[in-house]
Amino acid sequence: MELQEKLRILSSAAKYDVSCASSGSNRKNTPGGLGNSAEAAMGICHSWSADGRCVSLLKILYTNYCIHDCLYCINRRSNDIPRASFTPEEVTDLTINFYRRNYIEGLFLSSGVIKNPDYTMELLIRTIKSIRLEHNFNGYIHLKVIPGADRGLVREAGFYADRLSVNIELPSEQGLKLLAPGKERKAILVPMSYISDKISSNKEEKKKFKSAKSFSPAGQSTQLIVGATPESDLQILKLTEGLYNRVRLRRVYYSAFVPVNSNPLLPVLKAPPLRREHRLYQADWLLRFYGFAANEILDSTVPFLDDDLDPKTVWALRNLHLFPVEINKAEYRMLLRVPGIGQQSARKIITSRRWGWLGFTELKKLGVVMKRARYFITCQGSFLEKIDNEETIRSCLLRDEGKKQELAYEQLPLNLEAGLVQS
Repeated sequence: MELQEKLRILSSAAKYDVSCASSGSNRKNTPGGLGNSAEAAMGICHSWSADGRCVSLLKILYTNYCIHDCLYCINRRSNDIPRASFTPEEVTDLTINFYRRNYIEGLFLSSGVIKNPDYTMELLIRTIKSIRLEHNFNGYIHLKVIPGADRGLVREAGFYADRLSVNIELPSEQGLKLLAPGKERKAILVPMSYISDKISSNKEEKKKFKSAKSFSPAGQSTQLIVGATPESDLQILKLTEGLYNRVRLRRVYYSAFVPVNSNPLLPVLKAPPLRREHRLYQADWLLRFYGFAANEILDSTVPFLDDDLDPKTVWALRNLHLFPVEINKAEYRMLLRVPGIGQQSARKIITSRRWGWLGFTELKKLGVVMKRARYFITCQGSFLEKIDNEETIRSCLLRDEGKKQELAYEQLPLNLEAGLVQS
């Protein structure tokens, strides 16, 4: 099979894997080397770096042959689809040549499981070692760890990849048994714990020995498929919270279930639950950066996130007894819980109020989204919008949201005269 055809098949097969990110690595270039992940943050195909730049990776599977028959996966063993496999040399040549042509800034490499996990993992390690050692490539590499692979292979992979990921895929053990009977939850969680411990010990080792080799310097991530099994958003967020706390994941990625296969055990969907995926990412942000716990965002009486409003606004509406917040006195933690105030604007508020009292005009200049915040704050005891009824506030917020959507889809009239350029 021609290399171009392999690339078409295996890049297409990789598009359902979203578990890679674009920050955290600091692998500097070396004299005579190629690439620099310290200056170029990496991402998934076209992704965004921490400083807002759009970056790109070559995102491929090593092979889409697989011994597993997971019901939700396009690459499952029983599917009649075009199959292909790269060789380590082919992946190396593609990566280096694409990088030299400025098509990509790094590599995301995953794979189906051929023969067994150890055999597949050995091929992946051989590939990235070739890229690193034979071509002295110092750009970003994100490698998928094959569940069930030997611990020694996982350890070796971490010394050549910037980030490792082990995909959980389904939120519960029951879901995994139902849709992916060939996989064991233990085989996924054990390497995640090992990688976490190894990253921690490597950081301590590097403090003592400057020459110590970095182990997965950009941390590890995972992916959860949302909507393939009946778990609630509360169950998903509790799992996510546990992963952040226990194995210190850098990111959990949520992938809306795409019905690529037909099976009685799979849900019948008209479209992937993209809104639900979006709300989970917003809730995930609250867990990681805003000091929320999963049980604060949702509980057993309300186990699913709201379709119409973001999770922080919904939390504020359920806890109106904590509001309004006085902007000129509230501590940082409470400012973060006000809808419309983010981390950056909260820090600016703390800094700015040292020099004087802040009013509503100043807050807008500091980046506070007043359309949301106005119902939950006071400035020197004054209200911009004094409403203490949850339903009324909700109606106002939904009305504003509706106006925003109307503006987003409004087509401007074509003005040919205004578009003419004087030569």
